[in-house]
Amino acid sequence: MDALIPAPRSSPEAPQTPAPRSSPEAPEAPEPPAVPEAPDATEAPDATGAPEVPGTVRGGRWRMPFRPRVPAVLALALLACAAALLLRAQELNGAPALDDRALTDTAATDRVLEEVGEGLAQVFSYGPGDTARTREAARRVLAGRAARQYEALFGQVEQRAAQQGLTLTTHVARAGVTRLDDRGAHLLVFLDQVARRAGKPATTVAAQLSVTAEQRGDNWQIVDIRAR
Repeated sequence: MDALIPAPRSSPEAPQTPAPRSSPEAPEAPEPPAVPEAPDATEAPDATGAPEVPGTVRGGRWRMPFRPRVPAVLALALLACAAALLLRAQELNGAPALDDRALTDTAATDRVLEEVGEGLAQVFSYGPGDTARTREAARRVLAGRAARQYEALFGQVEQRAAQQGLTLTTHVARAGVTRLDDRGAHLLVFLDQVARRAGKPATTVAAQLSVTAEQRGDNWQIVDIRAR
C-alpha cells in the first residue's frame, strides 16, 4: 500500500488586512463674509446720528449738496463791478460834475453858507415895532421869485406882528451846499424859529428849506425859497 502520505497542509490564508476606512469628507470652509463697501465720504452719517445739513462742517469735512462753479460766479461779479465803476467814472468826468465846486472850492462854499444863512435869519426875524428893518433886509438879500413872494406876504406879517405883539426870531441850525457852479448855488437849510406873543409862552418851530442863490456882483442873493 502506498504509504499514506499526508497531504500537505495548505497554509492558512493570510488574514485580509481590512481596507482603511475612508476618512469622512472634510466640511467645506465657509466663505468669508462680504465686506460692505465704504460709504461715500459725502454721505457718511454723523456719529451722533444727526441728519446732515448742507453747508455745515461735520467730521472735519465741508459738506455741500453741490459744487458751485466758483470761477464763473467770481468772473461775473468782477465784470459787474468793473461796469459799475466805469459808469461812475463817466458820470464824474462829465461836464456837470466837473462844474460843481461844492466840495472842491471850500472858500466859495463857506461864503455862500455864511451870506445865505445870515440873509435868511434877517428876513425871517421881526418884532411888532421892528418890521421896517426886516423889510429893508429883504430888499437887500432877496431877488427874483423869492423877492416877489416875500413882498406879497410881508404886509400880512406886519399886521399880525402889530396886533398880536408877535416877535419871531430865526436861527440857522444847519445848512449845506448841494451844488455850486458859475450859475449859482443850491442849498438845504434847517431853521429853528422861536415865536413869542404877548402874554403867552414862547413856541419853537423847525423849518426845512430848499434855497437857490445867485452871485450878483460881490454878494449872493436868494432868488428862490421852497419849503420841504
